[in-house]
Amino acid sequence: MACIGPKKESPTSYATFSLTNLRPLFIIYETMKQIYELHADVCKTLANPKRLEIINTLGAKELSFGDILDVLKIKKANLSQHLGLMRAKGIVKTRRDGVSIYYRIVNPKVIKACNIMREVLLEQLSESNKLIGKIK
Repeated sequence: MACIGPKKESPTSYATFSLTNLRPLFIIYETMKQIYELHADVCKTLANPKRLEIINTLGAKELSFGDILDVLKIKKANLSQHLGLMRAKGIVKTRRDGVSIYYRIVNPKVIKACNIMREVLLEQLSESNKLIGKIK
């Protein structure tokens, strides 16, 4: 008599799972968790309008503390705190020349990422303005 239903396979055809097989997946999972934590940490650092202004001011160039201070028009102590935090998080790097300290963005991709986010926000603002114009 013929069997109806799926054909039974031999026990040797099933994949054998063990902790050894899952180890690479666990390593990837743990690495991604660390990446997400670092990403959130950098985003927290950048979640300040003055720090974003510092990034925009520096752009792809190197500027002295005094030059940044002239552009931003904030207190020295405030600028020093912002730059110190950004340096500790690896966003800016310093170079000393005599008594002057120069700052630059460590990785140009930070500038690119901030510019892309600003473009997204400008597009959203433009869409909102179009909607407001239609309502009027």
